[in-house]
Amino acid sequence: MHRAIRIVLLTLLWVFVVGFVVLFSSRSKHHRSTTTVSSVSVAITDSLLNESLLTSEGVRRWIAQSKVPTIGQPIDKIDLSAIEQAIRRNGFVKRASAYVTYDGVLHIEVSQRQPMLRLLIDGFDSYVTEDGYLFTAPRAASVYVPVVTGDYKPPLPAKYVGSAADHIAKLIEESEQRILKLQHEKVPLFKEDKRIEELVREVRRMRTSKGIFESYDNFDRRVAELRAHKADLRKKYRYMTRENDKKIDAITAKQEAEREMQKKLLKRYEDFLKLINFVKYIEDDSFWSAEIVQIVASTMTSGDVRLELIPRTGRHVVEFGTLDDAEAKLDKLLAFYEKGLNNIGWDVYRTISVEYKGQVVCTK
Repeated sequence: MHRAIRIVLLTLLWVFVVGFVVLFSSRSKHHRSTTTVSSVSVAITDSLLNESLLTSEGVRRWIAQSKVPTIGQPIDKIDLSAIEQAIRRNGFVKRASAYVTYDGVLHIEVSQRQPMLRLLIDGFDSYVTEDGYLFTAPRAASVYVPVVTGDYKPPLPAKYVGSAADHIAKLIEESEQRILKLQHEKVPLFKEDKRIEELVREVRRMRTSKGIFESYDNFDRRVAELRAHKADLRKKYRYMTRENDKKIDAITAKQEAEREMQKKLLKRYEDFLKLINFVKYIEDDSFWSAEIVQIVASTMTSGDVRLELIPRTGRHVVEFGTLDDAEAKLDKLLAFYEKGLNNIGWDVYRTISVEYKGQVVCTK
C-alpha cells in the first residue's frame, strides 16, 4: 500500500515538473517573441594602461554599419552571431560576445588586443602583439608602444591582419604542395628512364649467328652492320638519357629552390620573433623602456635584421647590429653609459656601436 502511494506521488511530482518545464518554455518562447530589444549596452572588458583602441561608440558604429537590426527587434530575431562577426572583423578586437537579457537589453562585451610594438615602415602601419598578431593601426586611436621604423621587410605582406605564425605556416604548406606537384611531374620521367634502360638491355642482347651455308665474308659484313647499328642505338639512348636527366634535374632544381625559399622565410620569421622579444625585453626593463624612444630596423644583404637605437638621453645613435646576443649588448651599453658617458658627457659622441663582441666603438 505504501509502495503504491509512493509511486503515485512520484508520478504526480514528475508530471508537475514536466508541466512546469513545458509551461516555462512556452512562456519564455512567448516572451522572447513579444519582447523587443530596448537598449544596447557595450562593455570594453580590458584596458591598455588607461589607453584604448576600442570605444563603445566605435562598437555601436560597427553594429550600425553591419545593418543587423537591434533596437525594436524581438529578442528571438536578433542575429547575435552576425553582430559578433561584425565586431571581430576589426583586427584589434580579440574577443566579442553578444547576448540579450530577459529585460530586453542587448549586451556586448569586447576585449582588445594588447600591442607590443608598432611597425611604421614602408607599406606598414601596424601594431604587433606579443604573440605575433598584426593588425592595422586604427585612425581614431593610438597606443603608446615602441615604434620600429626603417627599411626592414617583415615576412608578411603590408596591410596583413592576423597571426604571423598562421601566415608563415600557410606559405610553407603552399610551398610543400608545389614541391609535391613537381615530384609528380618526375614520375613519367622516371618511367622513361626505366624504358631507356630496358632498350639498352635489348641492345646488349642483340646477337647474330652464321648461317650453315653463309660465307664468312657475308657473316663478317652482317656482324659489322650489327655493331654499327648497336653503336647508333647506344648513342641515341645515351642522348635520350641525358635529355631525360636534364628534365629531372630541372625539376629537382625547382624543388631545391622551394626548400631554400622555405629556409629564408623561416629565418625571416625567426628574426621577426626576435624583434618582438627584443622589444618585450626593453619594455620589461624600467631603464630601457624609458631610455629607448625609437628602433630603426633594416634588412641586411644577408637577410639578417640590423638595428639602430635612438635613445632619449644624448645626441648619439646606438649601432646595435643584429639581434644575436641582444641582452649582452644591452648590458655592455649600460656599463658604458655608467662608466663612460657619466664621466665624459652624454653629448660627446655621434655614434656608439655595440655590434662587436667585447667592444664599444664610438665616433665623434
